[in-house]
Amino acid sequence: MPKESDLPKYLPINGDEGEPGTFKDRYIMELDPHRLIEGCIITAWTLGLRYGYIYVRGELQLALKRLEAALKEAYAKGYLGKNILGKNFDFDLYVHPSGGAYICGEETGMIEGLEGKPGQPRLKPPFPAVVGAFGAPTLVNNVETIASIPFIIERGGEFWASMGIEKNGGPKLYGLSGHIKKPGVYEAPSGITVRELLEEYGGGMLDGSELKAFIPGGSSCKVMLPSQLDAAMGFETMRDAGSSMGTAPSRLWTSPYAWCASQLDSHTFTTTNHVGSAPRAAKAPDGPPRSWTPSRRATDAWKTSTCSWMWWTTLRATQFARWAIPSPSLYAATSRCSEANLKHT
Repeated sequence: MPKESDLPKYLPINGDEGEPGTFKDRYIMELDPHRLIEGCIITAWTLGLRYGYIYVRGELQLALKRLEAALKEAYAKGYLGKNILGKNFDFDLYVHPSGGAYICGEETGMIEGLEGKPGQPRLKPPFPAVVGAFGAPTLVNNVETIASIPFIIERGGEFWASMGIEKNGGPKLYGLSGHIKKPGVYEAPSGITVRELLEEYGGGMLDGSELKAFIPGGSSCKVMLPSQLDAAMGFETMRDAGSSMGTAPSRLWTSPYAWCASQLDSHTFTTTNHVGSAPRAAKAPDGPPRSWTPSRRATDAWKTSTCSWMWWTTLRATQFARWAIPSPSLYAATSRCSEANLKHT
């Protein structure tokens, strides 16, 4: 990002969290919004950023309400706005609801949605750090990273790095769901194994059940087998194990039928959520976008080649499910079981 710019610099925070099985960022926004806001302020002060947006998935109404309330409190205390704490530092931060497009989790897709356009990725270069939101230099980051900044400053970088493995220092939020006793979001050091997450945090599998398969990092990650439970939760270690960590939402299943139903749901989701548009940030009198006006969601997605590929993938997944699941009644029972145990996803 250039140090000097004739245009204001932007800080969009990705809180869209649209991938099936991912539900950690919502807890930060709902339960500790001021920590996220503090991280935004520190980032803006360090890099000379003028405006920030916390881009939140529209379905997360509780997160939107609590962030809005926290922003009002921060403005009232003088932590946001102009000449913050008399330091000649101006920074305005806004909450922006997403239009409900899965692809808006990608940084340039999110910028497109922020500008009120259909959520489609941009060609790079130029990169957002040079030409991003509204054609200005833009630093895109995620909720968990920005919310960690106050803790790092308070305790020090060495302490942070010591809580994990090399290249993956610091604690991380792990989302556990599926056929386990205690689904939820847990904070643990990076590098912890999936077995430790399952047994020490998740309470183990449901009584009388046996793990058959799991995914360590989201629905787009490769499925892993029980023999790989001792793989460490790190970006490099999971890549070496043949999968990926993603945003670390681990889903664990006791039945291949439940896995088929869950994956089919994920494929169905991607066919209907990969394109959309968000409410556009309207231009305020002093320049920055600060309020929203409704815009039409993209509904003609089926004409795109991407959606055609996803439709084909869903068709094949449906054919596989029909082959793997003996009867419609068993499929329905499995779907209900999967829905009940994956209620957090």
